[in-house]
Amino acid sequence: MTSPGRPGVHKQVLPGLDPRIFALRVPDEVDGFVVRTERFVALVDTLSTPELCEQALDLIADETAGRPLLVINTHADWDHVWGNAAVEGRAPVIGHRSATSRVRSARAQDTLRAKRASDDRFARVRLVTPSVTFDTSLSLDGGDLTLELLHTPGHTPDHIAVWIPELRVCLAGDTAEDPLPELWEGDAASLEQLTASLDLLRSLEPDHVLPSHGGTTDPALLDRNLRHLSGLTGRHADAVRAGGLSFEAAFPDTTELTTGARAFYEACHHKALRAAAATLASPAD
Repeated sequence: MTSPGRPGVHKQVLPGLDPRIFALRVPDEVDGFVVRTERFVALVDTLSTPELCEQALDLIADETAGRPLLVINTHADWDHVWGNAAVEGRAPVIGHRSATSRVRSARAQDTLRAKRASDDRFARVRLVTPSVTFDTSLSLDGGDLTLELLHTPGHTPDHIAVWIPELRVCLAGDTAEDPLPELWEGDAASLEQLTASLDLLRSLEPDHVLPSHGGTTDPALLDRNLRHLSGLTGRHADAVRAGGLSFEAAFPDTTELTTGARAFYEACHHKALRAAAATLASPAD
């Protein structure tokens, strides 16, 4: 049961998608995903607290009856993996090798202290690292479905996406987002990495793209994100150099955003502008 004023998890069947995949949605925070295969059930991200992850496990109890559970961390951001303590010792947790250092970093410790100080729902959070790691890619054979884990840095150094070729479904994590994904840092390297990661996902030619934020399944999201990021050093280069590309000019169709969401995406936009300006200022090879 969800306590009053606290977020809860809702199973979300996604229109047009194979029923072996569904979302576990925490409204206004994040979507986790479940993929049921013949050989295992994969939980993609454990949400932001152990309590929320425990709710998710209750919701998928029928799915995991008779099948082992595997957990995949797309990246070590708080809203995606702070539920890891709820599955520790119950299932392997798979993530990119660099996620281990991110979970243990001073930056993560500072974020946890700040979250606990502002909201007691984070009181039970423990920073749990993946128990199985990889570098570039890892393939999980589920019998009927294959889950290909692909390193897609740019949003964070440890970010991975999940490609399911039999269904042409991409679980994009935070690599793709509407209206734009956030860069790890406002520097040229992050912009280059994220653009390359989006290019990689687009080259797979998915029929469905499921980001962790936004609730869409539209594969054109990859094209929109790429068009925006490439435009910062292309068609909008002069405006970027002059510091004149406003959020409103770049995203005129976002008037429906809440005040909080707008502030967040404006910050993402300014970080991308800094990265693009750094790219434009770099001498050509």
